[in-house]
Amino acid sequence: MHMFEKIKGHEQVVFCNDEETGLKAIIAVHNTSLGPALGGCRMQPYASVDDALEDVLRLSRGMTYKCAAADVDFGGGKAVIIGDPKKDKSPELFRSFGQFVESLNGRFYTGTDMGTTPEDFVHALKETNCIVGVDEVYGGSGDSSIPTAHGVIYGLQATNQVLYGTDGLSDKTYLIQGLGKVGAKVAEQLLTGGAKKLIVSDLNPLSLLQIQSLGEKMNVEVEVADGEAIYEAQGDIFIPCAMGGILNDQTIAKLNVKAVVGSANNQLLEEEHANALKEKGILYAPDYIVNAGGLIQVADELYEPNKERVLRQTKGIYTSLINIYKTAAEDGMTTIEASNLFCEQRMKSRARRNSFFSPMKRPKWAVRI
Repeated sequence: MHMFEKIKGHEQVVFCNDEETGLKAIIAVHNTSLGPALGGCRMQPYASVDDALEDVLRLSRGMTYKCAAADVDFGGGKAVIIGDPKKDKSPELFRSFGQFVESLNGRFYTGTDMGTTPEDFVHALKETNCIVGVDEVYGGSGDSSIPTAHGVIYGLQATNQVLYGTDGLSDKTYLIQGLGKVGAKVAEQLLTGGAKKLIVSDLNPLSLLQIQSLGEKMNVEVEVADGEAIYEAQGDIFIPCAMGGILNDQTIAKLNVKAVVGSANNQLLEEEHANALKEKGILYAPDYIVNAGGLIQVADELYEPNKERVLRQTKGIYTSLINIYKTAAEDGMTTIEASNLFCEQRMKSRARRNSFFSPMKRPKWAVRI
């Protein structure tokens, strides 16, 4: 019974094992009230199966709330592959993974996440149609970091509106942790949007140099903060775009900003850390609201890709965040409590109303290959 206690709240957890390809994976379906589960697949050299299970359970639950907040007709799920993405990948491994996804008969759709690439899932696509986020030449919607970055910008605009009475991006100092696909795009938009200064950190020196070079062209100062120094830097808004769990007792105590608005998943080490931010007077934008742009794109892809439709829906992040800030302030709760309440109410009101992607009703054009 210990395992059932561990997966409490989840509908289904599938352990996938293929000795021939070396695949060891876990698929977690958290909630399908709004539709089939949707969530990416990450690959990491987890220290233990328990660590992998804990990660996939936490991430899949987050996807349920993220899907509800983004107003897409999907529920929450996630997958993890146990292995080193630098040396353990193979086409056969991802084809095997695709077979396990197919065995769920449309209950779970997945694609790239940390440690995996869209190219990996081209192989999985040969075994199942339940793959999203691949390149446009394979019938996908392309780079999901583009709408994700747009969503962060809308989140920043909403936050500036609440803090300063204007949603403009100019004349502010922004701290960006992580200059990957999303973080770099956010930095570029802030530079062109008139930011006063950027303070950035990243493990890749080339990424730092590229943003510094762009800052010089735009006549905007770009300062590099090494490692933990990003938490102590003085600025207006901290933008986490790297690892999760970075908002904890130690880092929150160091923060010298007025708000946190970023794309990183699960930024709060524990949900109670939202209280610590509130007590310090730091406005927190729930990450699953802010970073929903990529999810909106891959969910929309299953109705046939349409970039204009995706960007139009991504703009809704601005209004959603404004409403969450308002509810939190009026009801004396944290923004994560207000956001969770909003999502739970939506799931309750729409539960079991979406049958569009049931296998028997799926239209032919929804099957791309």
